[in-house]
Amino acid sequence: MPRRSRVPIPDLLVVVDTEAAAPLHRQVYAGLRDAIVAGRLRTGARLPSTRDLAATLRVARNTVITAFDQLRAEGYATGRRGGGTRVSSVIPDDLLRARPAAPPPRAAPKPPAPPPPPKLSRRGAALAAAGRGFLPSAEAPQAFSLGVPALDEFPYRLWARLVARRWRHPPALGYGDPAGFAPLRRAVAGYVASARGVRCSAEQVVIVSGAQHGLDLAARLLVDPGDSAWVEDPGYPGARTAFLGAGARLVPVPVDGEGIQVSAGRRRAPRARLVHVTPSHQFPLGGAMSPRRRLELLAWAREAGAWIVEDDYDSEFRYAGRPLPSLQGLDEHARVLYLGTFGKTLYPGLRMGYLVVPGSLVDAFAAARSAGDRHPPLFDQAVVADFLDEGHFLRHLRRMRRLYAERQQALVEAARRALAGLLEVPAEAAGMHLVGRLSAGASGAEAVACAARHGVVVVAASRYASRPPEREHLLLGYTAIPIPAIHRGVERLAAALAEG
Repeated sequence: MPRRSRVPIPDLLVVVDTEAAAPLHRQVYAGLRDAIVAGRLRTGARLPSTRDLAATLRVARNTVITAFDQLRAEGYATGRRGGGTRVSSVIPDDLLRARPAAPPPRAAPKPPAPPPPPKLSRRGAALAAAGRGFLPSAEAPQAFSLGVPALDEFPYRLWARLVARRWRHPPALGYGDPAGFAPLRRAVAGYVASARGVRCSAEQVVIVSGAQHGLDLAARLLVDPGDSAWVEDPGYPGARTAFLGAGARLVPVPVDGEGIQVSAGRRRAPRARLVHVTPSHQFPLGGAMSPRRRLELLAWAREAGAWIVEDDYDSEFRYAGRPLPSLQGLDEHARVLYLGTFGKTLYPGLRMGYLVVPGSLVDAFAAARSAGDRHPPLFDQAVVADFLDEGHFLRHLRRMRRLYAERQQALVEAARRALAGLLEVPAEAAGMHLVGRLSAGASGAEAVACAARHGVVVVAASRYASRPPEREHLLLGYTAIPIPAIHRGVERLAAALAEG
């Protein structure tokens, strides 16, 4: 076992005074004891030899031996003469000190009070409250999720080839045009002109990060706080949140079989600044705005100096009859902003859509886009432009129309067999969901809750309305659901509604 080194003599701080009245051995003892008590000499430390310490202090060796003997006698040191001396492991002074009584056991500390809620502006609080109930789900679609395309049939291999080719010849990697990638804007302008009857140039197309971003841009640029804005009732909640975020006063306007009731809107807010409509396929109840109602809405917008946002969210999916022309194509006074999205035709995660704005608004929308997030991602735009330019988009739409028509028919037939007397589910000429009518007096909220317990997702149409309807309806998405899963979902929904 290695020997411990001795404490260096200067560290002892022992001082002797030959002129003092106290004997020298007592002075040496007192100096060593003070060093031990003060902790300068730690327990177990080995003291210098009596010979070395005597030589250093210039005193007789017997003086130091006498001091060491006293330390051992009082318990400050251990050891024997000739065998080395160490500081005791227990110091007498420690035993004499009063130890504080153990503190009484304390109650478990109370959890800290939660921090106060964030202080939002009045507009911010209204926006947060309105949007909280309509956060999209990141989970895989299940029967009967709304607004999700057939991701199981997306052309992944083709898309991968286009992406790989674009990486070999990428667009510029610097900043881009805030209004969007020029080839994509040209492709969009050509598509909406031929497929939807939209009258525009490529310069009027502004690429946005999905339909919701387009609504937000339109609201922030065209609405001042306190302005009135018409919204369909029931209607798309994203428009409500966008208008609330701009400080608008929402004016719910009822819809009927012909679309938004312009006469009711005139009575409630004749000088409204903005209106959001879904004329090709009303959300959520379905149906198309009649030609008479379209002309009536355009006439009001011209008189009031109002803007119309035409949300054409799923018009590509029409299964019977000829495609309906856009409202924008009828507009002779540049009051309509046409909004489309690739989230429904390609995939939601792409987060890409487009606004066709009147020529007088192009610069303002591009500048506002630049002030927000500069510009859309260039690479994704380039891939989508290739998809459109090479004809893949139109072929994909034709495939999806056939597939969705089959899935809708499967849902209608399964509902006719299993849901008779519980939920009436008629076919629709267009769209991505069906509207089922519950029996009189049935509660939509209870039906939704029962369906959820049986593993089925349905939405009550009243969720999108400002007041309870006379008859409740359930919305059933089908486009993302393979036919076997549709059959299973209908069986579970039948069990849920029978239980309720």
